[in-house]
Amino acid sequence: MLALGGGSAIDLGKAVSATAGLPLVSVPTTYAGAEWTSYFGVRDPQRRMQGGGGGAHPAAIVYEPELTLELPAETTVGTAMNALAHCAEALYAHGHNPDSDEKALEGARLISHFLPRVVESPLDRDLRTELLRGACNGGEALAGSMLALAHAMAQAIGGKYGLPHGTLNGICLPPALRYNARYAPAAVRAFGDAVGGDPAARVEELAALGGVTRLRELGVPEADIPELAASTAQRGGNQANPHPATPAEIEQLLRSVY
Repeated sequence: MLALGGGSAIDLGKAVSATAGLPLVSVPTTYAGAEWTSYFGVRDPQRRMQGGGGGAHPAAIVYEPELTLELPAETTVGTAMNALAHCAEALYAHGHNPDSDEKALEGARLISHFLPRVVESPLDRDLRTELLRGACNGGEALAGSMLALAHAMAQAIGGKYGLPHGTLNGICLPPALRYNARYAPAAVRAFGDAVGGDPAARVEELAALGGVTRLRELGVPEADIPELAASTAQRGGNQANPHPATPAEIEQLLRSVY
């Protein structure tokens, strides 16, 4: 099975691989990192999350920077923020380990350094190569660790409204980092050192390169925030967080980026 495209195309390839028992070769054209895991999400025609599964058979990944050169800025930044969230959360999720930590920190350094340069010069193959290398490190860190609170928030919101997962991670990661600074201070500091500044503030700067930084800008209804917080609290990412957040705490985090 050959999957060529972004996270959704690769997730489809993983679903087919799992069903048919075929080995999967992924050729990613974004920075989403889906090529590193065996699980996938399933959406309905309105792009609402309808569940998911696992059991794909990843066999190989082929990175070709030429395929990313015409990726629009919004998608470039959004999927790179997803990769950066993989790096951050791999450092403190329950499954973190020294090997994943090393990949996560290298990925964070590369993404933070090269994403602004790619936005300025999107057709520069060398810059795209280094950003893709950063996303690769983030994906490998994800595969060796787990997701945490920021992804849980992004998944709950994106699954309900069909919104772009990477953009949501760019919005949700800063409040999650501020929350986790109380429970995993060394990991959050290490991430800040890797990205070159205050961890949450630096992520906000990078996310702003894509133009969307608040949930209201994506059309998320403010009245739904309590429901989204309750949904987030039940997700595996929150349970793998250094200190699982309560629905009330998550509600405050979501309101801080509304």
